Amino acid sequence: MSREKFVERVLFLLALSSLSSLLLITVFIFLEGMPLIIETGLGNFLASSHWAPTKGHFGILAMIISSVLVTLGAMVLGVPLGLACALVLAEFSPPRLKMVLKPTLELLAGIPSVVYGFLGVLWLVPLIRDYLGGPGLSLLAAALILGIMILPTVISISIDALDAVPGPYRDGSIALGATQWQTVRRVVLPAASSGIITAVILAMGRAIGETMAVIMVAGNALKIPTSILDPVRTLTSNIALELGYASGRHREALFATGIVLFVIIMLLNLAATLLTRRK
Repeated sequence: MSREKFVERVLFLLALSSLSSLLLITVFIFLEGMPLIIETGLGNFLASSHWAPTKGHFGILAMIISSVLVTLGAMVLGVPLGLACALVLAEFSPPRLKMVLKPTLELLAGIPSVVYGFLGVLWLVPLIRDYLGGPGLSLLAAALILGIMILPTVISISIDALDAVPGPYRDGSIALGATQWQTVRRVVLPAASSGIITAVILAMGRAIGETMAVIMVAGNALKIPTSILDPVRTLTSNIALELGYASGRHREALFATGIVLFVIIMLLNLAATLLTRRK
């Protein structure tokens, strides 16, 4: 066997082992959670907001709505700021400044989420409580923290997408009389749209799957929020808070919640793939 064939087979086995691990995790989650969904009924499980596992009530609607609202709030904050920062660094900044700032911003992705949560509890929650009212631990606090946490993802991938646009696109536009901003808005952004959409989808997946920081600042109240100042509990927070002492059907309900999260993430990834192919 040649050396190249040997290396090729080793890499194939490593890739296969990764896929096998993912498949085993998926099968395990579905085996643990599907019995409760079948017994309770998918409609009752998703459409009810009454969560009382010790009394046989397993409704996660309030947590689904809370997760969606927190994620949307994070996207409203993080995506415009991240895209604006990426545009400045990729199109308007000197190369040396970009070489310094881009790696620095990417380092933010390595900060543990518990640090963001701690800073949120220490500074953000008191500000919300003192100036806007409410308990401070709220949907708004969780959305703001997640909006900051997704910035490195949006910025890094958007810069890569903008840098991938061929230089002649810009040169041709400027040669036709367009300004630099017109070139960016009408040529560069449309050409890089698939990469930017990918950045947004990945940031959304990061936001909806975040746990520790949300637990610390969201308040973890089991109710449908009627205001951005209301405390909320997301799907991930519910799993993390209750899995340590859950047993029996309660444990199955938490795995069923994991199935819902799994499906949501898969739909996001599918949407990203379809949008990218369409572009």
